[in-house]
Parts: sequence; C-alpha cells; structure tokens
Amino acid sequence: MKIAVLFGGTSEERDVSIASAAQIIPALRGLGHEVFAVDTATGRLPPADERRLLASGVAPEPPSTTAMEQVRGRAIAFAPSATDIRSAEVVFLALHGGAGEDGRLQAMLDLAGLAYTGSNHIASAAAMDKDLSKRLFRSASIPTADWMMAPAVAADIESALGWPVVVKPSKQGSTVGLTVVREAADLAAALTLAASFDDEVMVEKFIAGREFTVGVLNGAALPVGEIISPGEVFDYQAKYQVGGAREVFPADLPLAESAKLQEYALRAHRVLKLGAYSRVDFRRDANGGFWCLEANSLPGMTATSLLPQAALVAGITFPELLERICKGAIRRR
Repeated sequence: MKIAVLFGGTSEERDVSIASAAQIIPALRGLGHEVFAVDTATGRLPPADERRLLASGVAPEPPSTTAMEQVRGRAIAFAPSATDIRSAEVVFLALHGGAGEDGRLQAMLDLAGLAYTGSNHIASAAAMDKDLSKRLFRSASIPTADWMMAPAVAADIESALGWPVVVKPSKQGSTVGLTVVREAADLAAALTLAASFDDEVMVEKFIAGREFTVGVLNGAALPVGEIISPGEVFDYQAKYQVGGAREVFPADLPLAESAKLQEYALRAHRVLKLGAYSRVDFRRDANGGFWCLEANSLPGMTATSLLPQAALVAGITFPELLERICKGAIRRR
C-alpha cells in the first residue's frame, strides 16, 4: 500500500505525535509499504527533514507557548491537494490533540474522499469535548464523576463537588493545562491556566484511586491495563518520560472486574460512535467503584503506548496492529 502518515501539527501534543510517527513509519515500511511523511504544520517532508524531526523525542514538558507560536507562525494552510496525499491509498493519522484529533482534519479528508485511520469527524469531535462525552457516558449508564463547567465560583464548587477537584481544558489531551485543586485559594490560578488552552474549562470531582485503561479494536475490548503513576495523576511527564509510570498488562484485577471495565469501554466507544480503535481510561475508587475519565479517539501509537501494549497481550504485534488499522480504514472507505 501507499500510505501517507500525518503527524506533528500545531497542537500542544505535537511532540507526542512526532514520537508516534517515529515508530509508525519504520514499522509500516518494514511491512513493505510505501510510506511518506507529512507534518500538517509544514507539509510533506523530504527524507533528511523526516529523519531529523522523527529523532527529536518528547521533552519532559509540553512545548512552551513561545515554541508553539513559532510553529503556528510558520504553519501552512494544510490541504490534501497541497501535500500529495491524494496519491495515498490510506492516510494514517498519527496526530494527537488540536485539529488533528477534534474532527476538523477528518472532515477535510472526508470531503477529499480519502481513506484514513481513526474515527470520523463527528465521533472525533465528541470524544475530544469532555463535557459532551461525559453527557453521552451518562446516557449509556457509564459512571463518570460529577462536573461543572466554568465560570464557577468556589462556593458552588464546594457545594456541588467538594474538594479536591480537577480543573482542565475541555478539549485537550495528555493532561495539558490540568490542575488538581485542593482548596478555594488555588482555584483562580487553575482556571486561568486551563483557559489559556481552551475557551471551555471543566471542573470535575477528583477520584482518588487506581487508574486503568481499556483499548477497543474492531469492536472488541482488549485486555485491561493498569497505570501506576508516581503522582496522583498520570501527567505529561509520567506519560512520556522513561520510568515515569509503570504500566501493567494485563491488570491485576478479578475477572469480573476486568469484564466490567471492558463492557464500560465498549459502551463508551459505541455511544461516541468511534471507529476501528480507541482507548478509554478509568479510575477505581476506594469502594471498588469504577469511573470513566475519557475516551481517546487517536491514542498514543508507539510500540510501548498503552493501546499497543494491550494488543500485544492479546497476541497482536505492533506491526500487525498497524496493518489491521490501515486495512480497516480502506474497508470503511
């Protein structure tokens, strides 16, 4: 197959996207496919630029505001015709956050009539919008923590949710702009930080406890994994730095509890109308109750990312996973 891998872009998860592409591209070439790389911020990359960019890695913190302004200032107006991706049989989306994951790019690819991986534009937008996705979770009887949307004053938050709470942008990933707020005095700074990344800010009841994740692939739930973080949240550094967190597949859970999580993940995937694959994250509280945190329509896709780890436990190697995803995109189209 001739495959265009789209990555990079202008979201705060640009570095994470580059890390995914750095493993997707050689794995697909190893399968014998003709692959070319497209940074949606700068266009199709010649071989030397591809090698340089894909070797950059993920820093301990998201790119700074200044760095992202520089990327956005140089960004092209991305269009399928401008990057030769119309010649590809399938477009592999190795994008995370922003326009790459919120449905805008997917809508453009639909209009161009191109086969692409992941979910369609409506499902992508619904999964990225945490307020909307939590409303849909509730409609499908999937437990999710209580929340409210800003503007919200401390007295109302204390009355409705209690402390601590999680303050986060409604349409961001990788815990960018997220703060755990334990008292009213810290609320204003957290709201300001979150608002710097999105025009909608969520205030959510904090669920302390163990963290789990469930991948969904072609209508089936993959083995449950547990994320053991050094801090109280699985933050950006824990996600992307070596030794940042311990990830256990399969999770050490009774079979009945694993089955319950898998059922919740499938419900979340279906109610959001997601595509061939996704990843759904959960917390388990001290009383044994499970709470859905969010669904990811384009989860991280290095060989050691959570979805590929779950697939490997199910007997699916990383190259085989990529192959299935590409063939599924072509069948859907």
